[in-house]
Amino acid sequence: MENDYEGAVALYNEALDLDENFADAYFNRGLAFYNMADYQRAISDFSKAISINAEFADAYYHRGIANFDNGANYNALSNADRLISIAPEDYRGYFLRGLVQETLGDYEKALQAFDQAINQDSTIADLYVNKATIHYYQENYKSAESNLNIAENLHPKEANIYNLRSLLAFEKDSIADALKWVNKAIDLNSGQAYFYNNRGLYYLFDGQMESGIEDINFSLRQNSKNLFALRNKGIYYYLSGQKPLSIKYLKEVYSKDPSIKLTKKYLELAQEM
Repeated sequence: MENDYEGAVALYNEALDLDENFADAYFNRGLAFYNMADYQRAISDFSKAISINAEFADAYYHRGIANFDNGANYNALSNADRLISIAPEDYRGYFLRGLVQETLGDYEKALQAFDQAINQDSTIADLYVNKATIHYYQENYKSAESNLNIAENLHPKEANIYNLRSLLAFEKDSIADALKWVNKAIDLNSGQAYFYNNRGLYYLFDGQMESGIEDINFSLRQNSKNLFALRNKGIYYYLSGQKPLSIKYLKEVYSKDPSIKLTKKYLELAQEM
């Protein structure tokens, strides 16, 4: 609880020295490893907890999340299915399934999974935010707004609501509203790199070039492989008249994911400079 995860691990180790079949100790140590971004050791500990207690629903869920964050989507999906089989009333199994299907690009299955999760617990704001995100990808902006309204009524301090509102405003070319919403998201969660990257893009389109590249570079320092931030850096170089650098960044993004909005448009513009 004090975020001293190494200290927590040391104490869980002592507990396991006293009782090597203490499933909760493995589970809690796994949570500590997960919070240290040590996903492999977290997965190993969750698996040990499950080997002791085959019906350990929390361990299946958190093992699935750790696999998901570690890029092992099909392992995460397997954990979701197992959790649903042992606890069909638990919304988390469907939620996890929805996250994986969304990442795999199967939006209809993801929406179905989130709806199943809502049927189990309609009070979880994240479920509506995730539905809104998929509707945004599908350019169904009316449905996205509707789900965000439900999420905001449930949890008005959920930062992701306002980040997504900013993206919807940007799609309507309302830069002032986009900046207003993303700044609210940052006020609520100042540690989320993606929010700064989005604000950086809005600054570029608002003519605030240096503020824009500052936010984009901040986001890239947190995650140097974020394709959206690399795209935004390419747009910055295009707007700054730096053709070679613009083409370099936009080509890299387009080669890895040509579906990312604005990439093709600005790559073609840069090549025509």
